[in-house]
Amino acid sequence: MTCEITYEADTPLSIPYEEIIRRVVEEALEQEGCPYEAEVGVTLTSGDEVRRLNREFRGMDRTTDVLSFPMAEYERPADFDFLEEDSAADCFNPETGELLLGDIVLSVEKIREQAEEYGHSLKRELAFLTAHSMLHLMGYDHVEDEERHLMEERQRLLMKALEIPRE
Repeated sequence: MTCEITYEADTPLSIPYEEIIRRVVEEALEQEGCPYEAEVGVTLTSGDEVRRLNREFRGMDRTTDVLSFPMAEYERPADFDFLEEDSAADCFNPETGELLLGDIVLSVEKIREQAEEYGHSLKRELAFLTAHSMLHLMGYDHVEDEERHLMEERQRLLMKALEIPRE
C-alpha cells in the first residue's frame, strides 16, 4: 500500500496524523476486501483551500471538512470485480501495479472545530473523516437514505475495528 500524505496547513496538528491516517487506510482496505495493493493520496490543508477545491470541482462555494476524489466509478460499493476488465487498466499505477483509489483532502481547521463541537479528540475526528473518505473512494455514498444507512454502518464497523469509539 502506498499512502502519500502531504501537510499544507499553516498550523500544526499536534497528533501523529500520518500514523492515524495510514492505520485507517489499511483497515478500510482490509474491511472492504480490496483484493489489490492500493495507492491513496491524502492532503491536510487549510479551510480556504478546501473551499477553493469544493468550488472548483463540485460547484459549491463553501468550506467542508473533507473532499474525496475517487479514481473509479463503482457500480456497487466495494465491488472490485469490474477492475478485472481491460477497460479498467487506467485504474492502476503502471509503475507499481497498485490500484489508484484516489485522493482525500482534509481541512485541518474543520478537524479542530468538529472535534471540539462533538466533544471528542483530534485523533477520533481525523480517523472518522479519513474513514468516511476512504469509503467514498471505494464507491460508497450517502445521497439516498439506503446508501446513507449502509455507509454509516460501514463507518461504525471501521471505527470499531480501529478501536476508536465515540467519546
